[in-house]
Amino acid sequence: MHYLNNFKRVFQMFDKIPVEMVGQDKAELGGLLEILPPVEFCCIYGSKLHPNNKDETSMTDYIIGVSDPRQWHSENLKLNKDHYASCLIRLGGARMITDIANDIGVGVHFNPFVSCNNKMFKYGVVRMHDLIQDILGWERFYLSGRLQKPVNILTDNLDIKSVNSVNLKAATSAALLLLPSKFTEEDLYAKICSLSYTGDLRMLFAEDKNKVNKIVQGQFHLFEEMYKPFLEEYEAKNLLRFSVAGDKQVNIFQDCGLSAASTLVSSLPSSIRSEMAMKLGEKRILDDSGRVRQQIVIGSKEQAAECMQRLVRRKVMFSSTRQAVAGLLTAGAVHGVRYVANKMRKAWKSWV
Repeated sequence: MHYLNNFKRVFQMFDKIPVEMVGQDKAELGGLLEILPPVEFCCIYGSKLHPNNKDETSMTDYIIGVSDPRQWHSENLKLNKDHYASCLIRLGGARMITDIANDIGVGVHFNPFVSCNNKMFKYGVVRMHDLIQDILGWERFYLSGRLQKPVNILTDNLDIKSVNSVNLKAATSAALLLLPSKFTEEDLYAKICSLSYTGDLRMLFAEDKNKVNKIVQGQFHLFEEMYKPFLEEYEAKNLLRFSVAGDKQVNIFQDCGLSAASTLVSSLPSSIRSEMAMKLGEKRILDDSGRVRQQIVIGSKEQAAECMQRLVRRKVMFSSTRQAVAGLLTAGAVHGVRYVANKMRKAWKSWV
């Protein structure tokens, strides 16, 4: 747990910020955890949380964080051998599972089509250190993107909900950079939601083309609760101004000047800022405390937005492709074909 000491200051900064929770029966949703080895973190994400999702055949998606994935998979193979593809068990078991996840994928191993209590589940297992790194730094922008949307947290031994506040603020800043001077609250949440799909090759053929709108419209009030602290912060800094139209739609006006754009860029993860600095350049400035610090040179808000979007798109494309390949290798032929077929069926329905 030594890596958590590095983030103690982050925990303290966001200790009072409310965290997204979906109001469902945690005992019912947590049924899968009863048959698995102990975990440090667990949340449910995806279409199953949508209030209008009446599809009883769809899988419930879990993210599971553990301290040592190889040890965890070794224990889970003893308890739930049928959750894994038989070829993985024959070729190397827990070692092979984690090697494929780390060397080919993005550090996550998924077990799809797991049946428990007459329900179908898919769960992805990740090392806690890797999860925290992605949340704070968008190192791979994979699980961090999922945690920018409403989730139902079932287990949180290490206070990941506080760490995720950094991720939510960064997502708010990124979305604001990409939006014009005037937009609606729904536009903002749609832009935030779309960040993790930008560059995802699955969106071309294996995802519902209306996915972003369905997520935002179906969970609008949850998005409001998640992002309210950051909108209030930016309003207090005079970066945002709000007005309510006659139809009760909230319109948002933002400052599109260079100073405002620099403030938004400063809230982006370090991996994104460092790459932006390499492309746009840096200069030394004095901050309010009189200290010298480096600032990215921005010619305009549009320039910063375009540069950031290219970097995010590349990260998403790289990570989603790697994870798709790893998923096909570890799910087994039958489950792999079945999973892709289900995705393409949903995509086809949205197009026709």
